[in-house]
Amino acid sequence: MNLPVKSKETNAEVQNLYSDAYDWTNQCVKCGYCLPACPTYESMGVESASPRGRINLVKMAAEGKIDFQKDLAQPIDLCLGCRACETACPVGVPYGHILEAAKEAIENSQPANQKNKMTKMKKLALVHLFPFPKRMNRVGSVVHLYQKTGLSKLIRRSNVLQKVSPALAHLEQALPTTESSSKRIRKGTIIPAKGETKLRVAFFTGCIMDSMMSRINRLTIELLTLVGCEVILPENQNCCGALHSHQGETKQAKELAKSNIRAFMQAEADVIVNNAGGCGASLLEYEHLLANDHKWSGAARDFSKKSKDISQILYQLGPLPFTEEWQGIVSYQDSCHLRNVQKVQQEPRSLLQSIPGISYVEMEGYDRCCASGGIYNLLHFDESMKILDEKMRNLKETKATTVVTVNPGCQMQMSIGIQREGTAANQIKSMHLVEILAKACGLD
Repeated sequence: MNLPVKSKETNAEVQNLYSDAYDWTNQCVKCGYCLPACPTYESMGVESASPRGRINLVKMAAEGKIDFQKDLAQPIDLCLGCRACETACPVGVPYGHILEAAKEAIENSQPANQKNKMTKMKKLALVHLFPFPKRMNRVGSVVHLYQKTGLSKLIRRSNVLQKVSPALAHLEQALPTTESSSKRIRKGTIIPAKGETKLRVAFFTGCIMDSMMSRINRLTIELLTLVGCEVILPENQNCCGALHSHQGETKQAKELAKSNIRAFMQAEADVIVNNAGGCGASLLEYEHLLANDHKWSGAARDFSKKSKDISQILYQLGPLPFTEEWQGIVSYQDSCHLRNVQKVQQEPRSLLQSIPGISYVEMEGYDRCCASGGIYNLLHFDESMKILDEKMRNLKETKATTVVTVNPGCQMQMSIGIQREGTAANQIKSMHLVEILAKACGLD
Protein backbone atom coordinates (compact mmCIF):
# COMPACT_ATOMS: atom_id res chain seq x y z
CA MET A 1 0.00 0.00 0.00
CA ASN A 2 1.46 3.37 -1.04
CA LEU A 3 1.33 6.38 1.23
CA PRO A 4 -1.28 9.02 0.45
CA VAL A 5 0.03 11.98 -1.49
CA LYS A 6 -0.44 15.20 0.46
CA SER A 7 1.24 17.51 -2.03
CA LYS A 8 -0.20 18.38 -5.43
CA GLU A 9 3.36 18.76 -6.72
CA THR A 10 4.23 15.14 -5.96
CA ASN A 11 2.58 12.27 -7.83
CA ALA A 12 1.63 8.90 -6.39
CA GLU A 13 4.39 7.00 -8.18
CA VAL A 14 7.07 9.07 -6.45
CA GLN A 15 5.52 8.32 -3.05
CA ASN A 16 6.62 4.71 -3.18
CA LEU A 17 7.09 4.33 0.53
CA TYR A 18 5.01 1.63 2.22
CA SER A 19 2.58 2.52 4.94
CA ASP A 20 4.30 0.32 7.53
CA ALA A 21 7.54 2.25 6.97
CA TYR A 22 5.66 5.48 7.54
CA ASP A 23 4.19 4.05 10.74
CA TRP A 24 7.71 3.18 11.90
CA THR A 25 8.79 6.81 11.49
CA ASN A 26 6.03 7.76 13.91
CA GLN A 27 7.55 5.47 16.56
CA CYS A 28 10.55 7.79 16.89
CA VAL A 29 10.15 9.94 20.01
CA LYS A 30 13.14 12.15 19.08
CA CYS A 31 14.87 11.44 22.39
CA GLY A 32 18.36 11.59 20.89
CA TYR A 33 19.71 8.33 22.33
CA CYS A 34 20.74 7.41 18.78
CA LEU A 35 22.98 10.44 18.31
CA PRO A 36 26.08 9.24 20.20
CA ALA A 37 25.81 5.84 18.48
CA CYS A 38 25.81 7.28 14.95
CA PRO A 39 29.23 7.53 13.25
CA THR A 40 28.07 9.99 10.58
CA TYR A 41 26.49 12.32 13.14
CA GLU A 42 29.74 12.25 15.08
CA SER A 43 31.85 12.99 12.01
CA MET A 44 29.53 15.48 10.25
CA GLY A 45 27.85 17.09 13.25
CA VAL A 46 24.53 17.97 11.59
CA GLU A 47 21.02 16.76 12.41
CA SER A 48 20.41 15.48 8.87
CA ALA A 49 23.35 13.09 9.38
CA SER A 50 21.74 11.51 12.44
CA PRO A 51 19.17 8.68 12.61
CA ARG A 52 16.66 10.99 14.26
CA GLY A 53 17.12 13.60 11.57
CA ARG A 54 16.91 11.10 8.72
CA ILE A 55 13.75 9.52 10.14
CA ASN A 56 12.14 12.95 10.29
CA LEU A 57 13.15 13.67 6.68
CA VAL A 58 11.69 10.33 5.55
CA LYS A 59 8.44 11.16 7.34
CA MET A 60 8.27 14.60 5.71
CA ALA A 61 9.02 13.17 2.26
CA ALA A 62 6.30 10.55 2.68
CA GLU A 63 3.85 13.31 3.60
CA GLY A 64 4.80 15.27 0.49
CA LYS A 65 6.35 18.14 2.45
CA ILE A 66 9.81 17.79 0.92
CA ASP A 67 11.17 16.36 -2.32
CA PHE A 68 12.62 12.85 -2.42
CA GLN A 69 15.48 13.78 -4.74
CA LYS A 70 16.32 17.32 -3.66
CA ASP A 71 15.89 16.99 0.10
CA LEU A 72 16.05 13.32 1.07
CA ALA A 73 18.42 11.52 -1.31
CA GLN A 74 21.73 12.92 -0.04
CA PRO A 75 21.11 12.51 3.72
CA ILE A 76 19.97 8.93 3.13
CA ASP A 77 22.90 8.16 0.81
CA LEU A 78 25.35 9.44 3.43
CA CYS A 79 24.04 6.92 5.98
CA LEU A 80 26.35 3.95 6.52
CA GLY A 81 23.46 1.66 7.40
CA CYS A 82 25.43 0.26 10.35
CA ARG A 83 22.23 0.14 12.44
CA ALA A 84 24.01 0.95 15.69
CA CYS A 85 21.12 3.32 16.33
CA GLU A 86 18.78 0.34 16.64
CA THR A 87 20.72 -1.06 19.58
CA ALA A 88 20.67 2.37 21.26
CA CYS A 89 16.99 3.12 20.62
CA PRO A 90 14.88 2.73 23.80
CA VAL A 91 11.63 2.23 21.87
CA GLY A 92 12.93 -0.17 19.20
CA VAL A 93 12.48 1.91 16.05
CA PRO A 94 13.42 -0.40 13.12
CA TYR A 95 15.68 2.15 11.46
CA GLY A 96 17.16 -0.35 8.99
CA HIS A 97 13.76 -1.11 7.49
CA ILE A 98 12.94 2.61 7.26
CA LEU A 99 16.28 3.19 5.54
CA GLU A 100 15.74 0.51 2.91
CA ALA A 101 12.17 1.66 2.23
CA ALA A 102 13.47 5.21 1.77
CA LYS A 103 16.19 4.02 -0.61
CA GLU A 104 13.62 2.16 -2.67
CA ALA A 105 11.44 5.25 -2.82
CA ILE A 106 14.40 7.43 -3.83
CA GLU A 107 15.50 4.96 -6.49
CA ASN A 108 12.00 4.74 -7.95
CA SER A 109 11.53 8.51 -7.95
CA GLN A 110 14.67 9.26 -9.96
CA PRO A 111 13.99 9.97 -13.65
CA ALA A 112 16.03 7.72 -15.95
CA ASN A 113 17.41 10.68 -17.89
CA GLN A 114 18.83 12.22 -14.71
CA LYS A 115 20.86 9.21 -13.56
CA ASN A 116 24.57 10.00 -13.63
CA LYS A 117 27.39 7.80 -14.83
CA MET A 118 28.12 6.41 -11.34
CA THR A 119 24.46 5.48 -10.83
CA LYS A 120 24.36 3.67 -14.18
CA MET A 121 27.61 1.79 -13.45
CA LYS A 122 26.31 0.79 -10.02
CA LYS A 123 23.07 -0.50 -11.49
CA LEU A 124 25.00 -2.39 -14.18
CA ALA A 125 27.04 -4.20 -11.52
CA LEU A 126 24.01 -4.97 -9.35
CA VAL A 127 21.89 -6.27 -12.23
CA HIS A 128 24.43 -7.91 -14.54
CA LEU A 129 27.36 -8.97 -12.33
CA PHE A 130 26.68 -9.78 -8.66
CA PRO A 131 23.65 -12.06 -9.28
CA PHE A 132 25.70 -14.33 -11.55
CA PRO A 133 28.24 -16.56 -9.73
CA LYS A 134 30.04 -17.60 -12.93
CA ARG A 135 30.61 -13.98 -13.91
CA MET A 136 31.84 -13.13 -10.41
CA ASN A 137 34.21 -16.10 -10.49
CA ARG A 138 35.62 -14.90 -13.80
CA VAL A 139 36.31 -11.55 -12.13
CA GLY A 140 38.13 -13.43 -9.36
CA SER A 141 40.21 -15.32 -11.92
CA VAL A 142 41.17 -12.07 -13.64
CA VAL A 143 42.25 -10.56 -10.31
CA HIS A 144 44.29 -13.71 -9.58
CA LEU A 145 46.16 -13.30 -12.89
CA TYR A 146 46.53 -9.57 -12.25
CA GLN A 147 48.27 -10.32 -8.96
CA LYS A 148 50.24 -13.40 -10.04
CA THR A 149 51.75 -11.82 -13.18
CA GLY A 150 53.02 -8.82 -11.22
CA LEU A 151 50.82 -6.39 -13.10
CA SER A 152 49.45 -5.20 -9.75
CA LYS A 153 52.95 -4.05 -8.68
CA LEU A 154 53.42 -2.21 -11.96
CA ILE A 155 50.06 -0.44 -11.61
CA ARG A 156 50.88 0.59 -8.05
CA ARG A 157 54.31 1.96 -9.01
CA SER A 158 52.76 3.96 -11.85
CA ASN A 159 50.33 5.58 -9.41
CA VAL A 160 47.74 5.64 -12.18
CA LEU A 161 44.85 4.48 -9.98
CA GLN A 162 45.60 7.19 -7.43
CA LYS A 163 45.22 9.77 -10.19
CA VAL A 164 41.96 8.25 -11.39
CA SER A 165 40.40 7.59 -7.97
CA PRO A 166 42.07 7.56 -4.54
CA ALA A 167 39.22 5.35 -3.31
CA LEU A 168 39.86 2.77 -6.03
CA ALA A 169 43.61 2.90 -5.43
CA HIS A 170 43.21 2.16 -1.73
CA LEU A 171 40.74 -0.63 -2.43
CA GLU A 172 43.07 -2.25 -4.98
CA GLN A 173 45.91 -2.33 -2.46
CA ALA A 174 43.60 -3.78 0.19
CA LEU A 175 42.56 -6.73 -1.95
CA PRO A 176 43.68 -10.03 -0.41
CA THR A 177 45.85 -12.38 -2.43
CA THR A 178 43.38 -14.40 -4.47
CA GLU A 179 43.66 -18.13 -5.08
CA SER A 180 43.53 -19.97 -8.37
CA SER A 181 40.03 -21.09 -9.35
CA SER A 182 41.31 -24.69 -9.18
CA LYS A 183 41.40 -24.42 -5.38
CA ARG A 184 37.81 -23.23 -5.16
CA ILE A 185 35.47 -25.92 -3.78
CA ARG A 186 32.76 -26.51 -6.34
CA LYS A 187 29.10 -25.96 -5.55
CA GLY A 188 27.09 -29.16 -5.42
CA THR A 189 29.80 -30.80 -3.29
CA ILE A 190 29.26 -32.54 0.06
CA ILE A 191 32.27 -32.62 2.40
CA PRO A 192 32.07 -35.22 5.21
CA ALA A 193 32.82 -34.43 8.84
CA LYS A 194 36.14 -35.49 10.30
CA GLY A 195 35.07 -38.01 12.90
CA GLU A 196 31.56 -38.12 14.29
CA THR A 197 28.94 -36.11 12.38
CA LYS A 198 27.33 -33.73 14.86
CA LEU A 199 25.57 -31.38 12.45
CA ARG A 200 24.59 -31.22 8.80
CA VAL A 201 25.21 -27.68 7.56
CA ALA A 202 24.68 -25.92 4.23
CA PHE A 203 27.37 -23.32 3.55
CA PHE A 204 26.58 -19.98 1.93
CA THR A 205 29.61 -19.09 -0.20
CA GLY A 206 28.62 -15.51 -1.06
CA CYS A 207 29.65 -13.66 -4.21
CA ILE A 208 32.64 -11.55 -3.05
CA MET A 209 33.80 -14.30 -0.68
CA ASP A 210 33.55 -16.98 -3.36
CA SER A 211 35.22 -15.01 -6.14
CA MET A 212 37.79 -12.88 -4.28
CA MET A 213 38.31 -14.62 -0.93
CA SER A 214 37.83 -18.28 -1.77
CA ARG A 215 40.70 -19.20 0.57
CA ILE A 216 38.62 -18.03 3.55
CA ASN A 217 35.69 -20.09 2.28
CA ARG A 218 37.93 -23.15 1.93
CA LEU A 219 39.30 -22.69 5.46
CA THR A 220 35.75 -22.17 6.78
CA ILE A 221 34.75 -25.56 5.41
CA GLU A 222 37.84 -27.20 6.91
CA LEU A 223 37.08 -25.74 10.34
CA LEU A 224 33.47 -26.87 10.13
CA THR A 225 34.51 -30.45 9.32
CA LEU A 226 37.02 -30.36 12.19
CA VAL A 227 34.25 -29.73 14.72
CA GLY A 228 32.00 -32.44 13.31
CA CYS A 229 29.98 -30.84 10.51
CA GLU A 230 29.00 -32.45 7.25
CA VAL A 231 29.14 -29.50 4.86
CA ILE A 232 26.89 -29.12 1.82
CA LEU A 233 27.47 -26.46 -0.85
CA PRO A 234 24.07 -25.99 -2.54
CA GLU A 235 24.62 -25.78 -6.26
CA ASN A 236 22.22 -23.03 -7.30
CA GLN A 237 22.93 -20.49 -4.57
CA ASN A 238 23.79 -16.91 -5.54
CA CYS A 239 24.31 -13.38 -4.18
CA CYS A 240 22.47 -12.71 -0.90
CA GLY A 241 21.00 -9.45 -2.21
CA ALA A 242 22.40 -7.22 0.54
CA LEU A 243 23.93 -4.69 -1.84
CA HIS A 244 20.71 -4.58 -3.82
CA SER A 245 18.60 -3.86 -0.73
CA HIS A 246 21.07 -1.20 0.40
CA GLN A 247 20.87 0.53 -2.97
CA GLY A 248 17.07 0.51 -3.27
CA GLU A 249 16.91 -2.42 -5.71
CA THR A 250 14.36 -4.25 -3.56
CA LYS A 251 12.71 -6.15 -6.40
CA GLN A 252 15.98 -7.81 -7.40
CA ALA A 253 16.86 -8.48 -3.74
CA LYS A 254 13.60 -10.40 -3.39
CA GLU A 255 14.31 -12.51 -6.48
CA LEU A 256 17.78 -13.38 -5.18
CA ALA A 257 16.29 -14.28 -1.81
CA LYS A 258 13.76 -16.63 -3.39
CA SER A 259 16.49 -18.31 -5.44
CA ASN A 260 18.62 -18.89 -2.34
CA ILE A 261 15.69 -20.16 -0.28
CA ARG A 262 14.87 -22.66 -3.01
CA ALA A 263 18.49 -23.86 -3.28
CA PHE A 264 19.12 -24.20 0.46
CA MET A 265 15.83 -25.77 1.42
CA GLN A 266 16.52 -28.55 -1.09
CA ALA A 267 19.71 -29.31 0.86
CA GLU A 268 17.68 -30.25 3.96
CA ALA A 269 20.44 -29.08 6.29
CA ASP A 270 20.13 -28.45 10.03
CA VAL A 271 21.80 -25.04 9.76
CA ILE A 272 22.71 -22.53 7.04
CA VAL A 273 26.18 -21.14 7.77
CA ASN A 274 27.83 -17.99 6.42
CA ASN A 275 31.14 -16.28 7.15
CA ALA A 276 30.37 -12.66 6.20
CA GLY A 277 28.55 -10.38 8.64
CA GLY A 278 26.78 -8.37 5.94
CA CYS A 279 25.63 -11.43 4.02
CA GLY A 280 24.48 -13.12 7.22
CA ALA A 281 22.36 -10.12 8.16
CA SER A 282 20.73 -10.19 4.74
CA LEU A 283 20.00 -13.92 5.00
CA LEU A 284 18.57 -13.44 8.49
CA GLU A 285 16.22 -10.75 7.21
CA TYR A 286 14.73 -12.73 4.33
CA GLU A 287 11.77 -13.21 6.67
CA HIS A 288 11.21 -9.44 6.71
CA LEU A 289 12.02 -8.98 3.01
CA LEU A 290 9.37 -11.49 1.93
CA ALA A 291 6.88 -10.95 4.76
CA ASN A 292 4.18 -9.66 2.40
CA ASP A 293 4.64 -12.44 -0.14
CA HIS A 294 2.17 -15.12 0.94
CA LYS A 295 3.77 -17.74 -1.31
CA TRP A 296 7.26 -17.27 0.14
CA SER A 297 6.82 -15.82 3.66
CA GLY A 298 6.70 -19.21 5.42
CA ALA A 299 9.77 -20.57 3.61
CA ALA A 300 11.60 -17.28 4.24
CA ARG A 301 10.83 -17.53 7.96
CA ASP A 302 12.15 -21.11 8.11
CA PHE A 303 15.27 -20.09 6.18
CA SER A 304 16.02 -17.15 8.48
CA LYS A 305 15.65 -19.32 11.58
CA LYS A 306 18.33 -21.67 10.23
CA SER A 307 20.81 -18.94 9.32
CA LYS A 308 23.90 -18.75 11.58
CA ASP A 309 27.31 -17.09 11.54
CA ILE A 310 30.37 -19.33 11.41
CA SER A 311 31.45 -18.12 14.87
CA GLN A 312 28.21 -19.40 16.41
CA ILE A 313 28.72 -22.92 15.05
CA LEU A 314 32.43 -23.14 15.90
CA TYR A 315 31.69 -21.91 19.43
CA GLN A 316 28.75 -24.30 19.82
CA LEU A 317 30.63 -27.41 18.65
CA GLY A 318 34.09 -26.48 19.95
CA PRO A 319 36.66 -26.46 21.30
CA LEU A 320 38.76 -26.32 18.16
CA PRO A 321 41.81 -28.62 17.97
CA PHE A 322 44.49 -25.93 18.18
CA THR A 323 48.07 -27.02 17.39
CA GLU A 324 49.95 -23.70 17.37
CA GLU A 325 50.38 -20.81 19.78
CA TRP A 326 49.70 -17.28 18.61
CA GLN A 327 52.34 -14.61 19.06
CA GLY A 328 51.40 -10.96 19.51
CA ILE A 329 48.46 -8.81 20.56
CA VAL A 330 45.10 -9.28 18.83
CA SER A 331 42.12 -6.92 18.80
CA TYR A 332 38.66 -7.46 17.34
CA GLN A 333 36.60 -5.07 15.21
CA ASP A 334 32.90 -5.90 15.27
CA SER A 335 31.13 -6.24 11.95
CA CYS A 336 28.17 -3.87 12.35
CA HIS A 337 25.71 -6.23 10.74
CA LEU A 338 26.95 -9.17 12.76
CA ARG A 339 26.68 -7.20 16.00
CA ASN A 340 23.63 -5.01 15.42
CA VAL A 341 21.47 -7.23 13.19
CA GLN A 342 22.53 -10.82 13.92
CA LYS A 343 23.19 -9.92 17.59
CA VAL A 344 26.42 -11.95 17.63
CA GLN A 345 29.00 -10.34 19.90
CA GLN A 346 30.59 -12.78 22.33
CA GLU A 347 31.23 -15.86 20.16
CA PRO A 348 34.03 -14.34 18.02
CA ARG A 349 35.73 -12.94 21.12
CA SER A 350 35.49 -16.25 22.98
CA LEU A 351 36.98 -18.10 20.02
CA LEU A 352 39.87 -15.65 19.79
CA GLN A 353 40.55 -15.79 23.51
CA SER A 354 40.64 -19.60 23.37
CA ILE A 355 43.68 -19.62 21.03
CA PRO A 356 46.79 -20.75 22.94
CA GLY A 357 49.25 -17.97 23.75
CA ILE A 358 47.05 -15.17 22.46
CA SER A 359 47.10 -11.73 24.06
CA TYR A 360 43.67 -10.20 23.44
CA VAL A 361 43.05 -6.47 23.93
CA GLU A 362 39.70 -4.77 23.34
CA MET A 363 39.97 -1.48 21.49
CA GLU A 364 38.00 1.61 22.37
CA GLY A 365 35.05 1.98 19.99
CA TYR A 366 35.16 -1.67 18.94
CA ASP A 367 31.43 -1.45 18.31
CA ARG A 368 31.74 1.62 16.07
CA CYS A 369 31.44 1.23 12.31
CA CYS A 370 34.71 1.18 10.33
CA ALA A 371 32.86 3.02 7.48
CA SER A 372 33.24 0.35 4.84
CA GLY A 373 29.46 0.14 4.49
CA GLY A 374 29.26 -2.12 1.44
CA ILE A 375 30.40 0.31 -1.27
CA TYR A 376 30.13 3.41 0.93
CA ASN A 377 33.93 3.81 0.96
CA LEU A 378 33.86 4.04 -2.84
CA LEU A 379 30.88 6.37 -3.11
CA HIS A 380 31.81 8.62 -0.17
CA PHE A 381 35.55 8.19 0.19
CA ASP A 382 36.35 11.32 2.24
CA GLU A 383 33.53 10.75 4.72
CA SER A 384 34.52 7.11 5.06
CA MET A 385 38.20 7.89 5.67
CA LYS A 386 37.40 10.44 8.37
CA ILE A 387 35.62 7.73 10.37
CA LEU A 388 38.28 5.13 9.57
CA ASP A 389 41.12 7.37 10.74
CA GLU A 390 39.47 7.64 14.16
CA LYS A 391 39.15 3.86 14.21
CA MET A 392 42.88 3.50 13.49
CA ARG A 393 43.77 5.85 16.33
CA ASN A 394 41.87 3.57 18.68
CA LEU A 395 43.51 0.46 17.22
CA LYS A 396 47.01 1.88 17.67
CA GLU A 397 46.29 2.44 21.36
CA THR A 398 45.94 -1.33 21.81
CA LYS A 399 49.41 -1.95 20.30
CA ALA A 400 47.82 -4.85 18.43
CA THR A 401 49.77 -6.62 15.69
CA THR A 402 46.59 -8.23 14.32
CA VAL A 403 43.08 -6.84 13.92
CA VAL A 404 40.36 -9.42 13.31
CA THR A 405 36.88 -9.04 11.87
CA VAL A 406 34.16 -11.26 10.39
CA ASN A 407 33.22 -9.45 7.20
CA PRO A 408 35.13 -9.00 3.91
CA GLY A 409 34.34 -5.30 3.60
CA CYS A 410 35.50 -4.63 7.17
CA GLN A 411 38.65 -6.68 6.61
CA MET A 412 39.61 -4.67 3.51
CA GLN A 413 38.64 -1.39 5.17
CA MET A 414 40.96 -2.10 8.09
CA SER A 415 43.70 -2.90 5.54
CA ILE A 416 43.07 0.51 3.97
CA GLY A 417 43.40 2.07 7.41
CA ILE A 418 46.73 0.32 7.91
CA GLN A 419 47.94 1.64 4.53
CA ARG A 420 46.94 5.18 5.46
CA GLU A 421 48.87 5.00 8.71
CA GLY A 422 52.06 4.28 6.73
CA THR A 423 55.21 2.67 8.13
CA ALA A 424 54.08 3.06 11.74
CA ALA A 425 51.30 0.55 11.15
CA ASN A 426 52.91 -1.72 8.56
CA GLN A 427 53.37 -4.52 11.09
CA ILE A 428 49.62 -4.74 11.73
CA LYS A 429 47.72 -7.43 9.84
CA SER A 430 44.02 -7.38 9.06
CA MET A 431 42.58 -10.89 9.19
CA HIS A 432 39.27 -12.68 9.00
CA LEU A 433 38.34 -14.64 12.12
CA VAL A 434 38.46 -17.86 10.08
CA GLU A 435 42.04 -17.18 8.98
CA ILE A 436 43.44 -16.77 12.48
CA LEU A 437 41.53 -19.79 13.83
CA ALA A 438 42.66 -21.92 10.89
CA LYS A 439 46.29 -20.92 11.35
CA ALA A 440 46.14 -21.77 15.04
CA CYS A 441 44.73 -25.18 14.02
CA GLY A 442 47.65 -25.77 11.66
CA LEU A 443 45.59 -25.39 8.49
CA ASP A 444 46.93 -23.72 5.34
